[in-house]
Amino acid sequence: MNGILSRVLRFGVLIAAAILIFGTALLIANYSSANSSDFVTYTPNQIPHSSVVVSLSAIPQGIATLDPFAIIELGVIVLLATPVSRVLCSIFLFAAERDTAYVKITLVVLILLLFSIIVTPFIPIFNA
Repeated sequence: MNGILSRVLRFGVLIAAAILIFGTALLIANYSSANSSDFVTYTPNQIPHSSVVVSLSAIPQGIATLDPFAIIELGVIVLLATPVSRVLCSIFLFAAERDTAYVKITLVVLILLLFSIIVTPFIPIFNA
């Protein structure tokens, strides 16, 4: 079981790192001679603070056009999804071992993780 979970974490981090390195290489190739103020505008009164589009719906189009910012965003999402996938795998592995106590505990952990990822951004106090 530990071998499977360690492989899930290892592959998730390696895939995320490869995506991030590719996106960073594209960023350097596309904007190496440019001043960062030419393509990113800092706006302190808005979240996110820059003019770079940060949305899940913009990522597929950005990947299709090899937009380095969209590729880096995808790498971050894969990196964030890695521990969630580990918890999900743990549920199935504990269920295969018929360990109901750990299945319940891991389900609570998964619910808390998903709550923090999905619901927390909509709570006004966390949008500061």
